[in-house]
Amino acid sequence: MQYVSVRILKTLEDLDRYESWVLSHPEGNFWQSIDRIKYLENRSKEVRIYVYEKDKSILCSALVVIDKTTLGLSTWDIPRGPIFKSGNEKLAKEVIHRICDDAKKNRCMEITISPPVKIDLPSKFKKSEYLHHAEATIIIDVSKTEEEILTQMKPKGRYNIRVAGKHNVEVDKSEDINLFYDLIEKTSKRDQFTCLPKTSYEAFMKDIPNSFLLVASVPTSTDVKINSNNAIAALLGAKWNNHQVYYYGASDHSYRACMAPYSLQWEAIKHAKAEGCTSYDLLGIAPPDSVNHPWKGITSFKEKFGGEIKIYPPEMRIRFRPISMLLLSIKRKMF
Repeated sequence: MQYVSVRILKTLEDLDRYESWVLSHPEGNFWQSIDRIKYLENRSKEVRIYVYEKDKSILCSALVVIDKTTLGLSTWDIPRGPIFKSGNEKLAKEVIHRICDDAKKNRCMEITISPPVKIDLPSKFKKSEYLHHAEATIIIDVSKTEEEILTQMKPKGRYNIRVAGKHNVEVDKSEDINLFYDLIEKTSKRDQFTCLPKTSYEAFMKDIPNSFLLVASVPTSTDVKINSNNAIAALLGAKWNNHQVYYYGASDHSYRACMAPYSLQWEAIKHAKAEGCTSYDLLGIAPPDSVNHPWKGITSFKEKFGGEIKIYPPEMRIRFRPISMLLLSIKRKMF
């Protein structure tokens, strides 16, 4: 089947039009923005932007991230897309059909899609068993005053921010990714997840516009120093359009009594306000009706800052090469 109105954007003029489209769209988001392209490409991923357009006017789009592996095989991901004009829901299905056709021709094993709103997908898409992207998140309205933001927090959130103050926790902007990496290595061992290579966090800071690193530290004392800056927690985030996103967090559990992560989030909220943002996305929580969800602990932490819960449609996937995908999953678990 030929999808004559669907094409891949390639020229700088195309990308300028696409950027304006995403920035102005109600469902436009950081994950579908061109701000992430350089970062992804420097992590050896290919990015394609598919659009359905009429008279050079974009009616629907999908930014696709292609992760290539051995033997020319790949996985394709559509994070928080596609996005489309109201009343053009059917066009999203046509764009997805074109992506599927291209994926099969390019030895794709699987496509995952995490749509920002409910869409009608081809029947062969099934609910994904993975969690590439969060099923729900908390978004804080930072257009309010600081006092109003504090008031809408849970009492324990406000209390823990005060506790951090009593421990003289200080939060500053930093460019030292080594501090962050030391902390996230400790966090990954504690919470049993695999952190990314340090180069990935360096690329986040270097290649994503308006990214930032906040580091929480305690005053130097007669005790043995924790590290060169007495850092006990850190946060990596990014600003896109008038939104700010909390992306990575890390802390030294030995100093949990200092409540540094609470001070970090409060300073991140103030940073968002200073940057002219209207919202701060805490990125991911367990859905409200979930039971024994792996994100239960982080959800309890984030809920203390108040905000509104946003629930996304289920992540979906279509598998073209199930055996190859199974072998890749086993390999990833082993290494």
